Amino acid sequence: MILEKGPKFNIHTKKRNWIQNLALEAKTVISKLPPTERDVYRNLTAERISNPLRNNSHTTQNTHSESRTIKSIQTKLKDNDTMIAQADKGNSLVVLPTKQYDAKIQNFIQANNFKTLSKDPTKNFQTQVRNSINKNPSAWTIKGLIKIHKPEHPI
Repeated sequence: MILEKGPKFNIHTKKRNWIQNLALEAKTVISKLPPTERDVYRNLTAERISNPLRNNSHTTQNTHSESRTIKSIQTKLKDNDTMIAQADKGNSLVVLPTKQYDAKIQNFIQANNFKTLSKDPTKNFQTQVRNSINKNPSAWTIKGLIKIHKPEHPI
């Protein structure tokens, strides 16, 4: 089952024409090699591209099945206003109502006496990050892990 694969599982989907793109990219790279080496790399590339073509149908079937399962799970979660959260131990997942998760986050913040800042530091932080990596970062989000081994399952 797909949930048994854990929270870090990712479906590896490939675009419909990925083999053609791979072949074109390989051809471009090979054309930049010295003429004496081109034939060797053309043969190696042809061998390696032919293997995924033979094995592609089985992988595609599994990917489509997993995609349908994930969409079904997402629909059920959305319809019931529930979410999947990662537990803090055992590579486990917890399904719980979104409101309950939000309440646990708020209780955690209040119980640990977090202080509210008078000024939002996000803009200053974003400026520093932009200067460092030339990207547009966003503010961090808080994510809690459900402690399934403790009573009432706190965060």
